[in-house]
Amino acid sequence: MQPSPERQREMLRQMQTIRRFEERASDDYHGGAIYGVVHCYIGEEAVAVGVCSTLNRDDQIISTHRGHGHCIAKGADLNRMMAELYGRETGYCKGKGGSMHIADFGIGMLGANGIVAGGIAIVTGAGLAAQLDGKGRVAVSFFGDGASNAGPFHESLNIAAAWKLPVIFVCENNLYAAQTSAAETHAQEDIAARAHGYGIPGVIVDGNDVLAVHGAAAKAVARARAGEGPTLIECKTYRWRRHTERVNQPDFRPEHEIEVWLKKDPIARLVAHLKSQQGQLTDAEWQEMDRQVLRGIEEAVGFAKSSPFPKPEAALEDVFAS
Repeated sequence: MQPSPERQREMLRQMQTIRRFEERASDDYHGGAIYGVVHCYIGEEAVAVGVCSTLNRDDQIISTHRGHGHCIAKGADLNRMMAELYGRETGYCKGKGGSMHIADFGIGMLGANGIVAGGIAIVTGAGLAAQLDGKGRVAVSFFGDGASNAGPFHESLNIAAAWKLPVIFVCENNLYAAQTSAAETHAQEDIAARAHGYGIPGVIVDGNDVLAVHGAAAKAVARARAGEGPTLIECKTYRWRRHTERVNQPDFRPEHEIEVWLKKDPIARLVAHLKSQQGQLTDAEWQEMDRQVLRGIEEAVGFAKSSPFPKPEAALEDVFAS
């Protein structure tokens, strides 16, 4: 079943929030207001929103270096996110983690991880914890096509399959690991096919269709909650921008390929779908939604700018768990 029109509009709002957040993060990074590296999620919004729309608040996820979209889709606070990017002490990690390390255990966000494939084993452990506590929770790992070639991917799929852990492995296949084409490093085109080696379902879905992602994730979540074990979902998608926002970051992707994917905009796709469904969304409603989203982003930036930087002596705090 497709989500209700009301739920679809909320999914649209989340995707637009992710896009506007990333656009502002990029602008402010290039303007010198944001420190550290920024990896934009623009173009992949349907994956985070489609998957997280099937989860409960206490379900847990883990993210990647390109993690802002997952945070927002799971319900993170924009003010604290922006403050973290700005390196302010009101940020999620008190301004010490920056863009790639946002975490909020209160909403089930176990953190973003700058290490390729670094989060897959962690979330598999979260799946084991969920199985042991018996409360019906599930755990979701987001990772890229590059991470699917790393050891933790295979080790985690194996143990999750053997123990029937309630884990959903979500590969965001945007066709490139940094500047390296997946076609050059993968022996077969479909990453989902690797699931068969571990005896679990491998599902391929259009990662730019939020409703298709939602449907695939809903089935995987239901399977996990029923004690039937993990699922590997491969979302075919594409990032619109370069690997990072660094100045002079090389980008070897062909222009015609980028142009093809720009026409598959996941947000425009959902807008068109809602407009076609007997007026479930009008132009005026869509414009007002965008204005509200932009106001929220501006408020987050204002919160970040008005927040203090962490004191130098705070560098030695929170180094070890108490």
